[in-house]
Amino acid sequence: MTLTQLRHFVGLAQAGSFAQAARLLFLTQPALSRSIQALEEELGAPLLDRLGRRIALTPLGHEVLDRARRLVSEADALKQVSQGLQAGLIGRLRMGLSSAPGVLLSQPLLGHMARRHPRLQVEISRGNTAVLIDALREQRLDAVVVDVRSVRPAADLRIDQVFELPAGFLVRPGHPLLRRRKALQFSDLLAYPVASTPLSDEVARLLMERYGTQANPDDCVTLRSDETHSLVEVARQSEVVVLTVCAAAPGLVPVPLQPAFSATGRFGMVTLARRSEAPALRIVREALPAWLPAGAGPTPVSTR
Repeated sequence: MTLTQLRHFVGLAQAGSFAQAARLLFLTQPALSRSIQALEEELGAPLLDRLGRRIALTPLGHEVLDRARRLVSEADALKQVSQGLQAGLIGRLRMGLSSAPGVLLSQPLLGHMARRHPRLQVEISRGNTAVLIDALREQRLDAVVVDVRSVRPAADLRIDQVFELPAGFLVRPGHPLLRRRKALQFSDLLAYPVASTPLSDEVARLLMERYGTQANPDDCVTLRSDETHSLVEVARQSEVVVLTVCAAAPGLVPVPLQPAFSATGRFGMVTLARRSEAPALRIVREALPAWLPAGAGPTPVSTR
């Protein structure tokens, strides 16, 4: 017994004749007749009585018709679900966003899905890079956007859509540092609390190469949090100096240090290399450039 045979039987019952059903099913009458006969043989009893050019269902035919309609309907619904999933229109997408990507991407991502794909279930998890990569490996997340400098190279991880954003030491307008007329040195920053999310080893080395051991984040950073938004809000309301990407801190002003701190935040999408991607992830990949500040990327970088 096949779904095709059941579909033929339902079509025949609805049409009321082999000739009409064959036209509707785009079959020849002999082909339709063989399909129905094979179904009757498997069930061991006739499903219909042939009354000239018309047909009438037997008691078994009525019973089979009810069940066949449900099966065909479920099969059609399953096909629609599959098509929707493959198109990313329904189903579930679980994204992980580290601190700065969370500030930049959470609202655009959720708003885009709510407007254009309202049946798609979207879950966003926030956390530091290490926690999110662990969740990705445990397949509790479909993809993460994190600081790729903090991701240890591994064969099971795929990194792509890497983009860079200017970063610096930022303060509120009117901060005492901005009123100084002399060139600002890194030591001038240390008169105020310095806030940052956890920094990669690469950024820590860059800081110390530029400003010496006094710029070791383990010593100079006094306020740490995985939430960039919280640090930025504190900086807006106090004399805290926050080290973050500029786009994540609208309204704050870069401190004009000498020598200048020309660093960037480097973020990228990380997925499991050998796992089939969630179909809805395609939507994120296509829309990501529009959610980023102008000129931020993504760049055509891909590493495995």
